[in-house]
Amino acid sequence: MQAERVYLDHNATAPLRPAARAAIEQALAFPGNASSVHQEGRRARAIVETAREQVAALFGVDAKAVTFTSGATEAIATSLSPNLEIDGAQVRFDVLLVSGVEHPAVLAGGRFAADKIEKIPVDGEGVVDPATLDRLLAQHHAAGRRPFVSVMAANNETGVLQPIAKIAEQVHAVGGILHSDAVQAAGRLPFDLAASGADLISVSSHKLGGPQGAGALIARNEDLRVPPLMRGGGQERGRRAGTENVAAIAGFGAAAEEARKVLGSEAVRLAGLRDAAEKGVQAISREAVILSAAVARLPNTLCFAVPGIAAETAVIAFDLEGVALSAGAACSSGKVGPSTALAAMQAAPEIAKGAMRVSLGWSSREEDISRFLDVWKRVYLNLSQRRRERAA
Repeated sequence: MQAERVYLDHNATAPLRPAARAAIEQALAFPGNASSVHQEGRRARAIVETAREQVAALFGVDAKAVTFTSGATEAIATSLSPNLEIDGAQVRFDVLLVSGVEHPAVLAGGRFAADKIEKIPVDGEGVVDPATLDRLLAQHHAAGRRPFVSVMAANNETGVLQPIAKIAEQVHAVGGILHSDAVQAAGRLPFDLAASGADLISVSSHKLGGPQGAGALIARNEDLRVPPLMRGGGQERGRRAGTENVAAIAGFGAAAEEARKVLGSEAVRLAGLRDAAEKGVQAISREAVILSAAVARLPNTLCFAVPGIAAETAVIAFDLEGVALSAGAACSSGKVGPSTALAAMQAAPEIAKGAMRVSLGWSSREEDISRFLDVWKRVYLNLSQRRRERAA
């Protein structure tokens, strides 16, 4: 009898939480457009607004500050706009500064022209250097340019946490605004939007155990308005046109509520599993390099590499043995290619080519780590033998 598969790729997408599944099924049981005024429409509207409150509670904001989207990519593309309305006044931003380790959706720059986008360097651990950011902000401020800055809360490949509160202080000191891709941090660590200092964040449902196809753009308050990317009807209070995906939004809300209830204890549990996996990898393969081990990381993420072992080959070997993990990020149509994050960190080529990511979540258990390490031992020995044979 074939052993049950082990899923260690929560940073790509998390398994659907039971509460989210139940909420989706309940929403699908009834017809109704959330914009309709009849009973069925009002029921759909109630589902959407309940979910809005659930998502808002995860980030400590008023529900009116939450705008539902089709996912974080749309939320990011919407948020990165050179024109915003802040407290009733139109404000224009002249340049977009993004860290070098951002998700491709942020690196694309949203609605900023390509020649208005500038990268913020990171250090060898993948952390934005405050002194470097200060210099960049000062240069633009001296030239009369107002900066829009986007720095992710947590990296999807290495799990590195950025000093968002410090960055927010720096950005606000020169009249700028800060957006943060909070996709990986959401539901894994406490993230109070006001405490973070960020003005806008983008989040995704399927990273925290909700369904794919739902996300949100969340503002510090409802007086910060971003011009809609999707235009048409007046849904989402005029901030995002298009009939709401009621079932997906319901699942998103239920997942957010469940994640919030166990946030502290789950972070501790996952950190324990991650640390066990890390120690096991190093015990099996002493030359293994743990990426960004010297800085704060997400409790659920382990990124490692063994020089001379290609991640693509190793990931396929893991898959054949019933273990799902990733080579870097799963955001390039299933392709295994060079990591822009590791390139920004100036990782050695043999490390960048071999980087593998283990990412845990609500469904992860101790036996998953044991199985992962059992398979890694076989994979490592096999690929190491091939490496020696090629060298000979």
